[in-house]
Amino acid sequence: MADDIKVNVPEEEEASIIVLEDDLGNEVEFEYLDVIEYEGVEYLYLLPANEEDGDEVVILKITSIDDETESFEGIEDEELLNTLFELFKDKWKDEFNFE
Repeated sequence: MADDIKVNVPEEEEASIIVLEDDLGNEVEFEYLDVIEYEGVEYLYLLPANEEDGDEVVILKITSIDDETESFEGIEDEELLNTLFELFKDKWKDEFNFE
């Protein structure tokens, strides 16, 4: 997760909920925002579904997709995260209120 990456999603938008399993086996719900390709790699953009988990956009690298499972990887590179978030903001500037 990147710090200081926040977005307010309009309440009237219908949410698509994705449930992911963390490293400890806990299920965590996220609202699907988008998938954006950057330099040949696809990235998944999510927002925690539970308000207690915050309002930061979570960006994950899609590492594999098959008929039964999808795998994602966290991104440690702050510069890459900032670039990816700027792409998201540019694409959705008319739909979301960014802080």
